[in-house]
Amino acid sequence: MHDPRAAQERSGFAGGNELWRFEMPVRNETSRFMDEIRIISPWAYFFAFLGFAAAGAAIVFATLTDKTGDRFYTLPVLLPLGLLGGIIIACYILLIGYVNGDAARRGMSRLGWTLLAIFIPHALGIVLYFVLRKPRTLNCPQCSATVELGFGFCPRCRCRLNAVCPKCQRSVNASDKFCPYCGFDFGATVNPVSVPVPSQS
Repeated sequence: MHDPRAAQERSGFAGGNELWRFEMPVRNETSRFMDEIRIISPWAYFFAFLGFAAAGAAIVFATLTDKTGDRFYTLPVLLPLGLLGGIIIACYILLIGYVNGDAARRGMSRLGWTLLAIFIPHALGIVLYFVLRKPRTLNCPQCSATVELGFGFCPRCRCRLNAVCPKCQRSVNASDKFCPYCGFDFGATVNPVSVPVPSQS
């Protein structure tokens, strides 16, 4: 026998004074940062290590081959410069690797933006990418349809995608105890809300 109340709950329309919250815990900034780091290819880490090692090798070579006696070409002076240069080179290469991975998951030209990041001088290609990159696409967890950030419901299956106050129907954070707009007390009873899944393609 069809249960209309269960169907309402699955669609996100159960009545009462209950706040619709995410069924998954809110992720902290550290988790999000680690998710971003994971898209960098192992090859980028390999080349970043080579860049750092090359800067160190250049310092050692300059120290060993100097015959002028200049105090600048001594290890205590050049070592900090070599470390700083190696870190800058490694970070630059890792940023190129990030652009390569991030462009793919945002539906942008992976090869094109990687080449721009490499060949436009002074890291302007990387800056240009972060200015012009597309927003990430999200997928409905129920029907996998593409949804935009900020959608309250999936346009295909009507699955609720965010938390709202049951009184004023305005969007709120899943961790809120009171509505910041009307002051409604959400209480302890909550209902599950589906979470849009970032596209990995």
